[in-house]
Amino acid sequence: MTYKQLKLCFPFLLFSFLTISLSAQDQAAIDAGATLFKNNCGACHNRDMKSKMTGPALGGVQERWAAFPPEDLYSWVRNSQALIDAGHPRATEIWNAWKPTVMTSFPNLKDDEIASILAYVDFVASGAAEKQAGAGAAVVDECAVPTKVEEGGRMVYLFMFAVLALLAVILARIISNLNHLSMVRETGVDVPKKTLVEILTSKGIISFVIFAAIVCGGYITVNNAVHLGRQQTYQPEQPIKFSHITHTCTHKIDCNYCHDGARRSKQSVIPGANTCMNCHKAIKVGSVYGTAELTKIYASIGYDPNTDKYIGNFDSLSDDEVKRIYTKWIADTYISSKGSLDNEGEELIETQWKGIVKALTNEESGDDKIQGPIEWVRIHNLPDHVYFNHSQHVTVGGIACETCHGPVQQMEVMKQYAPLSMGWCVNCHRKTEVKFADNGYYDNYYELYHQELKDKKRSKVTVENIGGTECQKCHY
Repeated sequence: MTYKQLKLCFPFLLFSFLTISLSAQDQAAIDAGATLFKNNCGACHNRDMKSKMTGPALGGVQERWAAFPPEDLYSWVRNSQALIDAGHPRATEIWNAWKPTVMTSFPNLKDDEIASILAYVDFVASGAAEKQAGAGAAVVDECAVPTKVEEGGRMVYLFMFAVLALLAVILARIISNLNHLSMVRETGVDVPKKTLVEILTSKGIISFVIFAAIVCGGYITVNNAVHLGRQQTYQPEQPIKFSHITHTCTHKIDCNYCHDGARRSKQSVIPGANTCMNCHKAIKVGSVYGTAELTKIYASIGYDPNTDKYIGNFDSLSDDEVKRIYTKWIADTYISSKGSLDNEGEELIETQWKGIVKALTNEESGDDKIQGPIEWVRIHNLPDHVYFNHSQHVTVGGIACETCHGPVQQMEVMKQYAPLSMGWCVNCHRKTEVKFADNGYYDNYYELYHQELKDKKRSKVTVENIGGTECQKCHY
């Protein structure tokens, strides 16, 4: 290409370069907005940007605020109540439509971060996200419960054992016949052949059976001793049918929103009912169980869904008074959906009330009072002599929850996924790479490793390298 041709093409090349760079910048902003949305907004706003959830659908939010300066929308995101108190017309309009649900404040979000969130909202609401995923691509429901594969392993082993036993009997019979022929050839005397019973009760067969029984018995004993106290696949029925699929997968609620202790303390903590109420003051009818399970939460803490208020003297109410409050709520919800209360509705009310009583009382402990905390059944339980810190793994190590707890987003009923044995933990420490880069926790430790990584003498540092397999790290 000549200089003259290159000169003529230069404006076009420059335009193309700027377009590509701008597109890359836009995509980077959208990607950043996706992460920010998940961590800050996804707990209350539907991820499809078109449907309402605890908060309104966010699609078209910038158009709805177009009559006001852009900084007003940013102020709304950071502190909605301040804008409402100031009498802002758009803020007041939203508050009147959604009160008493208060929007969470995000005072630490910067302008560029809010802009990234809004870019992501527009990207999803416009349908561009679906187009980018690929037109005509096979749709995979990531929230579907994995299909269980029928386990025919036990029958296969039994069949193999029967075949081997039959072959052993045939082989024993053949050996007996060969021994008989050999004896006849050597002695010239035709002695009677041994019967099958005599063969099976011979000293050699009995000795082998005893040896096999000792080996199998020892293996089973040791194997059971190794697994003593472990609860892998433990999946108890909970007092409330809480679906991780609905919350974690469908609505993309981050694990740390409910289990907020996991990122800042030793315990991950079981969410209190007040955490549930952040959403369920607005979402009062479940997508799967209707009023059946959510009313249990309301009854445990004394929230009256009929009036959207907490009951002041709730602890002193009798069971009959409590029953009137919540059966009225169930009945009103049924009437609003069906038009009238029929026999089916009466049965539904009685069934759901019995479910509330069963979930919130405990005959074994003598707790016959409905009012009180929900007694969730603990699933993951390490021995008392084992120290485990969630924040060390989640915040410092950056370990994803699914690493230990499995595909929780596909569990309708929560279960223990991993064995949580010492060998399992030690193997993880041996192979897991420590995230040294930009991790302030390790700035003052193991300078040797930092230098070796810098000098390319080491490609990675594992947990084992920094003492993660020392006994006292977990047994103090």
